[in-house]
Amino acid sequence: MAQLRIALAQTNPVVGDLAGNANRLVEWTHRAAHEGAHLVVFTEMFLTGYPVEDLVLRSSFVDASTATLEAVARRLADEGLGELPVITGYVDRADLEPRVGQPKGAPLDAVAVLYDGRVVARSAKHHLPNYGVFDEYRYFVRGDRMPIVRVRGVDVAIAVCEDLWQDGGPVSTVARAGAGLLVVPNASPYEVEKDDVRRELVERRAREAGCALAYVNQVGGQDELVFDGDSIVVDASGALIARASQFKEELLVTDLDLPIGTGEPGEFPVDAQDGTTITVERLELTGGPVEPYAPVPPVVAPRLDDLAEIYHALVLGVRDYVTKNGFRSVILGLSGGIDSALATTIASDAIGPERVNVVLMPSRYSSEHSVGDAEELVRRQGVTARTVPIADIVTAFEKEIDLDGLAAENLQARVRGMLLMSLSNEHGHLVLTTGNKSELATGYSTLYGDSAGGFAPIKDVPKTLVWELSTWRNAHGPDDFFLLRTDEPPIPENSITKEPSAELRPDQRDTDSLPPYDVLDRLLDEYVEKDMGAPELVAAGHDSELVSRIIRLVDLAEYKRRQYPPGPKITPKNFGRDRRLPITNRWRETTR
Repeated sequence: MAQLRIALAQTNPVVGDLAGNANRLVEWTHRAAHEGAHLVVFTEMFLTGYPVEDLVLRSSFVDASTATLEAVARRLADEGLGELPVITGYVDRADLEPRVGQPKGAPLDAVAVLYDGRVVARSAKHHLPNYGVFDEYRYFVRGDRMPIVRVRGVDVAIAVCEDLWQDGGPVSTVARAGAGLLVVPNASPYEVEKDDVRRELVERRAREAGCALAYVNQVGGQDELVFDGDSIVVDASGALIARASQFKEELLVTDLDLPIGTGEPGEFPVDAQDGTTITVERLELTGGPVEPYAPVPPVVAPRLDDLAEIYHALVLGVRDYVTKNGFRSVILGLSGGIDSALATTIASDAIGPERVNVVLMPSRYSSEHSVGDAEELVRRQGVTARTVPIADIVTAFEKEIDLDGLAAENLQARVRGMLLMSLSNEHGHLVLTTGNKSELATGYSTLYGDSAGGFAPIKDVPKTLVWELSTWRNAHGPDDFFLLRTDEPPIPENSITKEPSAELRPDQRDTDSLPPYDVLDRLLDEYVEKDMGAPELVAAGHDSELVSRIIRLVDLAEYKRRQYPPGPKITPKNFGRDRRLPITNRWRETTR
């Protein structure tokens, strides 16, 4: 057996920032060298960031990616790191003739081994996901090579992200070709309870491959996606050895005892057991096994519970959207209700309350307790607040245009949206919208009113979960969050316990238009998340009349959702990248 110290760089790249990501690669490799690592592994497409979407269809972008790869390999050697093998993701291209149906330029979701100032091996993702948020047949062609590099006497094989999730392909190839360690760079987005699925998958694939497995995952927010890290190392039996934190950058350093490689350098084909053949390329990089040394204690970071995971994902999604897009501050409307209270708290925890601006915009229908709850939240959190009463502004509109009923209610929401966008233009704030997933699903929001903004922190959070998260946050101290002004819970209890209302007409309640949220959210979960049709919903125990009414609301609101800003994805199917339905659509579900 041979000892091998690996360093998994669970990092937060920025899409398109090739120079910045290259700097981070060198910086983190220095850190790994300082920790005595024999091998450093970065995440999928680390140099370019992930996902880059249509950028890969530009030859200039792919050229920059490959040039950056070559340059960073030389830079590592120039800075005394040439003898430390580095595995990193980037974008490359396949040598294929153009054809109809093939992505322009034949891009590859590629991975490379850097050593001694050179790119000594290249590979690419074999299985291309084309479900949920993934659309990789649009962007990439399949890779058909697998490097197995010998590092300190150990044969190390490489696969990429989806290659672990699908049967056959690289995992089967490793099982047949033999290796002591399989490393898997990933950019695997977060969704609820995915960490449990991920661990079981890693353990099972290690047993199938017959070797230890090191899974390194990206962390950070990228538009709607949030990457949670949660990098994992298991032995050949699938037993957990080390695990990184969730939602944090971290260098996970782990010592492994692995079999000494015996295969000869060279290339040979292997049946990948998925109808394809993968060419294995064996290379010897460093010398023989190292002299025995005292291993570092393995790190197994504690897991977050489900509500903590979701809250951390929302905070990270907001923080990275704000900072990566260059905003100094955010602004949102604060009503005293639970949705704006939670959105404000998330923003305060993400970027600090001193960068959060709220506007209280009471109307003639705003209750005293709602205004008081909003003022109390401001006091507790220390956000910057101003009050702009809208009654006179609405009256000015009403003098010029006669509006009744819903149109009059929506006018109030649109006045508030106009004020927020005007203050955004004046001061450069990013406007955060405060709508939740239940409202978006049923169209219970005003287009160009409360839907106006640049980012939506709780867009993928059902109303019942809004209450749960608010209660959870009130029960937890600062920990990973910014210290607020007082030691009191950040959200006033009355905002959580009072009956929800848009307060756009006298004595209005959400239940005037919608069923109780516990009933509604279960129905929405099965219609939106699980794609159950009307007969299935009735068979599942939902009231037939309610099914017909809610389905109609959801279907008619599609045009609104298309115009809603992005927000962090936390559920298996969000409104956005996951769920794509035609707006012009005469299909209607019937209960029989």
